Amino acid sequence: MSNSQAAEAGSVRRVLAVIPARGGSKGVPAKNLAPVGGVPLVARAVRECLSARLVTNVVVSTDDHGIAAAAREAGAEVVLRPAVIAGDTATSEAAVLHAMDAHEAAHGAPVDVVLLVQCTSPFLVREDVEGVAAAVVEKGADTAVTVAAFHGFVWREETEGGQGVNHDKAYRPRRQDRPQDFLETGAAYAMDAAGFRTHNHRFFGRTELVRTDPARVLEIDDPHDLARARALAPLFDSERAGGLPTGAEVDAVVLDFDGTQTDDRVMIDQDGREFVSVHRGDGLGVAALRRSGKKLLILSTEQNPIVAARARKLQIPVLHGIDRKDLALKQWCEEQGISPERVLYAGNDVNDLPCFALVGWPVAVASAHDVVRGAARAVTANAGGDGAIREIAGWLLGPSLDTLTQ
Repeated sequence: MSNSQAAEAGSVRRVLAVIPARGGSKGVPAKNLAPVGGVPLVARAVRECLSARLVTNVVVSTDDHGIAAAAREAGAEVVLRPAVIAGDTATSEAAVLHAMDAHEAAHGAPVDVVLLVQCTSPFLVREDVEGVAAAVVEKGADTAVTVAAFHGFVWREETEGGQGVNHDKAYRPRRQDRPQDFLETGAAYAMDAAGFRTHNHRFFGRTELVRTDPARVLEIDDPHDLARARALAPLFDSERAGGLPTGAEVDAVVLDFDGTQTDDRVMIDQDGREFVSVHRGDGLGVAALRRSGKKLLILSTEQNPIVAARARKLQIPVLHGIDRKDLALKQWCEEQGISPERVLYAGNDVNDLPCFALVGWPVAVASAHDVVRGAARAVTANAGGDGAIREIAGWLLGPSLDTLTQ
């Protein structure tokens, strides 16, 4: 029996995780749909909540139909938020209370514990969600919040100059001699539902502090925060879940050409003929993928005989001279009967980003643009034109790669 089924039967406490996700972000337009590690922020939060122990239901509260569609696709329930509590001045508490009311009306049963989970904290993990839920459900706290250990000296500007907030500026004790301070991460909160309805605030009664990894603390409020999150995602996500695709997760491999299968340089002779450099190891990797039964495609914006010649050499189909690669990729997937979620797309530059948003496994080569690396779900150790494709083949085929290249 699942947690939600058990909750319906009354054998466990109903724990509702609410993820507020407005569509009207000013600092970063469409922020909650922005991909980090190849996954929209709202979907990342839904994924961690769904996998958390004790959580029985996950609801996304939104006023945006695009966010609603992404939330449903990720597996969450959706509560459409009225405009009166969807503006810039609306509180998260108002959204949570509205979501609780809608959820209870739909399910015909009261919520015992409610969680507020912020999808603008991209490196939230299920242990954070489990920690705040357990603090209320199992430890008897009224409320709980994720915090990170903080050792800095906090200052505030006053009329008489800078003043210490958590220290006496005339005395600089060693870190081990100072009280431990904690920074509220903004990622996850838990509240006893009845108490939350009474107080209309996320902090009341006894509040349990749930420690999290300080390295993962990041809230996305502006484009610089989003850029940092995308740069860090390959590191944190690979630590989290192996970070690399397996053959069981991928049915098709789609490859960009310039900068992915080449080093992005073009040599031109005196007659204007172009030459590029490719890696023999990549050819072996493609051959192994082809023999394994994976669907393969080269997809390029370049209308160049070199691209077609390389595809013939590798014995795989090619679509080149394509302006909208994402539309071409979507149509190809439909023709092949392949779900885009089971496609690995390897690219290197910003014109690959629309394809990254379409597939389940967006992969950047090591030499890719920083923005592309940040949007990728995995990044190769090898650069484009220097064995990146063979490396990807190794991820998917494992030890069988060697036999398939013979």
